Amino acid sequence: MPLAAGSSVDTAARIVMQKVSQNIGQSIIIENKLGAAGIIGADQVAKSAPDGYTLGGFNDSIITMIPNLNPKLPWDIVKDFESISQVAIIEWGLMVSSSSPYRNVNDLIEAAKKSPGKLNYSSGGNGGPQHIGMAMLAYQAGVNMMHVPYKGATQAAVGAAAGEVDATLQGISTIVPLVQSTKARLIAVCTPQRMAQFPDVPTVAESGIPGFKMNSWFGLMAPAGTPKEIIAFLNREVSKALADPNVKDRLISLGLFPVGSSADEMSSLVRSQLEHYRKVITQAGIKAD
Repeated sequence: MPLAAGSSVDTAARIVMQKVSQNIGQSIIIENKLGAAGIIGADQVAKSAPDGYTLGGFNDSIITMIPNLNPKLPWDIVKDFESISQVAIIEWGLMVSSSSPYRNVNDLIEAAKKSPGKLNYSSGGNGGPQHIGMAMLAYQAGVNMMHVPYKGATQAAVGAAAGEVDATLQGISTIVPLVQSTKARLIAVCTPQRMAQFPDVPTVAESGIPGFKMNSWFGLMAPAGTPKEIIAFLNREVSKALADPNVKDRLISLGLFPVGSSADEMSSLVRSQLEHYRKVITQAGIKAD
């Protein structure tokens, strides 16, 4: 897991892989290997033996965004990995500290327009999905905001809740504990329609940035060369775990929506989204630094 403990992907992985572990009678250890927005942990997976015992729990930033921002990666997402399954889609929201003067998206955007470059936002690292998502939001709103990278999404969310930055765009599951503890305020969700879990929270699109939507996803990958029968076994077990009612309910309550795709479907998704984010990143002029 090249991402922080408590992040949306980490949370999803622990829920799903705990069930897989129970079903197959095999302990599964989740190791959080942080650094460089996931590049270091992904490199460890790429260079591991292709025997099915070392897997990567990657978000779509590692899979489709970072490759478009960093041409000098030590691995190639298409050539050095085998897709196993797209596990879950992660819905997102815009969060501020509970003491923030910004009560809604319009408040934040108007303040950013009055003081270009003065307002800031946190992310889990340069090129991470929080960075890309907020840069997209600022671009569509026509404002300039300063990016403040942290050493993980969880730390970025905690920093925003503490008022160290003005806002953060995060996976809902990362935000929920901070909102429930009244340390933070969810001012908008990034879904096309309002979420059932937060019926009183408007979407970003209805808050003055028409058409804006943002989510991410979590997929399981193995080193290139992993035998097809091992990939098929792991795919079946992930799908079986995702079909469990308790697993599904826990995921959905946290804004994590189970998928359980085939390996081929995930491979196709990787290729199509690599091209999608190439266009988005180029159009918005997003840089990794």
